[in-house]
Order: sequence, then structure tokens, then C-alpha cells
Amino acid sequence: MMQVDVAVIGSGPAGLTAAIQAHKSGARKVLLLEREEELGGILKQCIHNGFGLEQFKQNYTGPEYAERLIKELEKTGVQCFLNTLVTDLSSDRVITALSPEHGALEITAKSIVLAMGCRERTRSSVGIPGTRPAGIFTAGVVQRFVNIDGYLPGKKIVILGSGDIGLIMARRLTLEGATVIGVYEIMSYPGGLKRNIVQCLNDFDIPLYLSHTVTEIKGKERLEGVVISKVDGNLHPVQGTEELIECDTLLLSVGLIPENELSKKAGIELSPATKGPVTTEIMETSVPGIFACGNVSTVFDLVDYVAQTGTAAGAFAAQYAFGSLSADRQSVDIVAGENVRLLFPQRYGFQDDLVLFIRAAEPVEKPVVIEVTPPGSKVNRVYARPNEMLRVKVPKEKLAEVRQPIRVSIREK
Repeated sequence: MMQVDVAVIGSGPAGLTAAIQAHKSGARKVLLLEREEELGGILKQCIHNGFGLEQFKQNYTGPEYAERLIKELEKTGVQCFLNTLVTDLSSDRVITALSPEHGALEITAKSIVLAMGCRERTRSSVGIPGTRPAGIFTAGVVQRFVNIDGYLPGKKIVILGSGDIGLIMARRLTLEGATVIGVYEIMSYPGGLKRNIVQCLNDFDIPLYLSHTVTEIKGKERLEGVVISKVDGNLHPVQGTEELIECDTLLLSVGLIPENELSKKAGIELSPATKGPVTTEIMETSVPGIFACGNVSTVFDLVDYVAQTGTAAGAFAAQYAFGSLSADRQSVDIVAGENVRLLFPQRYGFQDDLVLFIRAAEPVEKPVVIEVTPPGSKVNRVYARPNEMLRVKVPKEKLAEVRQPIRVSIREK
């Protein structure tokens, strides 16, 4: 039985920044729980650069970025339990966990930060028909095989989905000597960042096929090929467009899902759009005293955005632990308007500036204006793409008198 001020579940970029900020904000008994044997989360296998450009003004690789955060964490004296699996979480902030070193644990926390990250969609998630041979992997699994374990999964590779991990692994596998036949995306626009399309595909002459998907798996013991088909405007395969591509490996980069089994156990309200907890601008969930940040809330493009939410969650979790935040606080909903697919956060609680993360429903390759009403704030952008998150900040002062739902829309300028 343990009692702490702030407990943080997960030690990826969100969890590390939350624990650091909770300590900086005055919490002295901060406990960080991590189910793996090392801190850092997914950062350990992301050996490409592009991390920390906004937060530290440095271009780090994933392990370098993690090392900087871990060194900062070590200076705080935050207690870390590794190899510790959290099995249950209650709405009254009691954590049940198992650890080889510490045994069965029951931890009572004044406030909790959820930072469990996300998991990959699998073949069964997208329902690809065909046989079940060896050679079908998700992009993150291949990333770990190649970058940490030193295994090459195959030689002739097809990638389904154009998410950022898939794009990065197309480049990585090419550098390791494999042949990436192509990247096939079911949507009419790419799923990853523009910079990754340029640096990982164009620079290595790897073709990207939009409005295409895998409609059949071929092979008995080992994957022998996949059938690729074009899709129509409703994402249905077009008969007569089938093409057999011979390959020994299919890599799936078909999306990420926030890891919220613990959130469900605590009775936290989840958003149908983001698949993560419904939160306010201070990262507090529908259960008072439980905060959520990073990819457990919504899937972010950049680690800098993840760290930003972790910093906010850690700071306000510490305030809650001290009683600085009252349990009874008003809030208004934030709703999606024209051409907005998802929003984060989904509520505004009048505690801090509102930093909105927005994804467009459809791409607009011309100047757009993002409208936040009320208070009537407008922000101009040169384009809006579903694969690139938009960020808008509305000062707290402008929202002080708002008592109706806040609507966010993206319109052509």
C-alpha cells in the first residue's frame, strides 16, 4: 500500500514531461509507473531525427530526446517503478499494479496522469481477407525488429497505409537492403506528414499509390503476394483493377488507437472521434483528479505536441493534489464545425488558455481560416490537410464570458 501526491502511468514523452512538470510544480511524492524495463516508451526504437525541434530547438533522434528527458527526470528524485504493469484503476484514484521487484501494489494517489500512449491497428482491425501466412507485420513491430533487435523481416516489401511510421520504415528498410515495392493508401490523400513523404519516399524513389488497398493475401506458410485494387469514392474496391504484387512481407501502417483500457475501468468518458478521454484545456478527464496527455488522448503528429500536453497535465495534476483546483468546476463543450474531423480538447473549463489541436475532415490546398466562435477568433493558414494537425491558441481572457458551446470550423478564405 502506497500513498503519493501524483502518479504517472507510462514513461514515454508524455509521461516523462508530466512527471518532471509535476515535480517542478511542487509535488514531492511523484511516482512514475512503466511496464517495460526501460524509460522512454516508443522513443527507444525511433532512431530517426525530427524530435524536439519546437521544445528544445534541437534536432534529436528519439533515443537522444528520451535521454535528455530522463536526465532531467533523474535530477528531480521522482520515484520510478519499471517492469510494473498497472492492471486496474478506480475512479477514486486507486491504482493496482504488479511488479517482479515490488510484488502486488495498491497505490492511492491524490491525482493521476494517464500517459499510456497508443497501439497499432492490426490486420484484423481493417479486415483484409485471404490466408494467414507468416510475413505480415505492423509498422511499429518492424521498427523494433530492425532498430533494436537487428532483424530484417523480409526482402520484398509492400506497405499498406501511409502513416508516419510506415513512411519512416520504408526508408529504413531500403537503407537496410530490402526492396520496398510501393506504399498503398486507401484514402485519396496521404496519411503522414509532408516532410516524411518527401524525405522517406520521394528521396528514395519509392512510389506512393493513393486510392489503393490490399484486397487479398496470398501464401500458405510464408506470404507470397498481395492483391492490390483501386477503390472508389466510397472506399470500395473497383472490380477489374486487381493486380497481384509478389512480395514476402506486408507491413501495415493503418492507424493508431489510444490505449484506454485503464480509462474505461475508471469510468472515464471517451470521445468517439479521438478514441481517447474527453478532457478540458488542463488535460483533466471527466473523473476529477485524473488527467490524460499525449497519444492516450488523441494521436499527435509531433512529439513536441505530446510534450506540451504532458507539461500541462503534470502542472495541473500537482495543483489538484494540493487542493488548488476545486472539484466543482464549470465547463463548456467544444464542438466540431465545418470541415473539422476531430478536436482536442473537447471541453473548456476556464482555467487556462485554450490550445486547440484540430484535424481537417477533407484536404483544402488553398488558404483557409480557422474560426473559433465564440469569442470569434480567426486564424489564417495556407492549407488544411487531415494528415497534418492544426494548432490554435485562444487566450483565457477572450473566453471568460463564454457560456455556450465553442464551435471550431475550417473555411476557405
